[in-house]
Amino acid sequence: MRVLTILTYYAPHWTGLTVHAVRIAESLAARGHDVTVLTTRHSRELARDEIVNGVRVVRIAPIGRFSRGMITPAYPIAAARLISQHDVVQIHTPLPEAAIVAMLARAFRRPMVMTHHGDIVMPQGTVNRFIESSAFAILLAAGRLATAVTSYSDDYTRHSRLLSLLGDKVTSVKPPVEMPAPDLAASAAWKQELGLGGKRLIGIAGRWVSEKGFDHLLRAMPMIRDSVPEAHVVYAGEPAVYEDFFHRCRPLIDTERNHLTFLGLVRGAQKMADFYAMCDLFVLPSRSDMMALVQVEAMLCGTPVVAADIPGARVVVGETGFGLLSPPNDPAGLARTIGAALDDLPSLRPNVEVVRRLFDPNRSIDEYEHILRDAIAAVAALHS
Repeated sequence: MRVLTILTYYAPHWTGLTVHAVRIAESLAARGHDVTVLTTRHSRELARDEIVNGVRVVRIAPIGRFSRGMITPAYPIAAARLISQHDVVQIHTPLPEAAIVAMLARAFRRPMVMTHHGDIVMPQGTVNRFIESSAFAILLAAGRLATAVTSYSDDYTRHSRLLSLLGDKVTSVKPPVEMPAPDLAASAAWKQELGLGGKRLIGIAGRWVSEKGFDHLLRAMPMIRDSVPEAHVVYAGEPAVYEDFFHRCRPLIDTERNHLTFLGLVRGAQKMADFYAMCDLFVLPSRSDMMALVQVEAMLCGTPVVAADIPGARVVVGETGFGLLSPPNDPAGLARTIGAALDDLPSLRPNVEVVRRLFDPNRSIDEYEHILRDAIAAVAALHS
């Protein structure tokens, strides 16, 4: 197959969506498919056109930024040219150009698979409400034009405002998650270097944005310390440049400064594995989340998880049993759940082999390959 993948940010930009897209693209290329990625040139240091791990990456220079997206007038022209050269298009949404790409795919009689990574949920504010409603309209149009749509789980699909409108077109495919075994000696040494010996470490990771709910954890920390005085939060990640949520959390951050360590963006899978292993517990207190890959990564490193009991985010703990679910948007309930988890860590400790079986990356790639082939066959039959 000649597969064209389209998304806003590709490696070395690193989010769960990007990691997912990279793994699909590189795995398909390793299986002998011809894979091209069309994305934005979000940094001037990046090449316009290069081969990365068997995948051709074409980057279009933006002229500016709008909220979470990039303004790239040349995108439709590049997309049209590349769509005509490929057998199937896979887009990763949210994507501002999703509807345009879908219309171009339809015009060139090419199948399009829309891999959806979560509905747009913005913080309060008139501008953000406009962005959220506009994004919904764009993605709904793209979904209706798509040959097939994929989600991470049936749970999220049932509760998604967007996906619930696309009916039988949606198939659930677990994200392809890979993680090296942690270096336990290096992890223990890192903890000592940070001056955190004797602390009970609660890990969080990802972009510091409203939907991740890190402020819920900060509000819960005084209550957690009432029962676990040595509790300490370790954060791997950095603030998002497209919203001011980190700034709005500054009073909470300042209050918890002595109980909070910022590691910055942790680069490299091995270093990230050592981070997870250093933590006694990994926490995902999200307001909205399809299924954060970090939960599976943490479990693959032997660390149990506390996740918010919301659609999508609750699937990993629910399927594995290696953690606890906390009431959503409830710092007091989160504190109680974390306290209970820290009191019962041995019974919650993940069985890594079980996690690998449930979240087998090879099975995920098999399913994506099957969906892409079926999409090609469906469009060919339509026009035969």
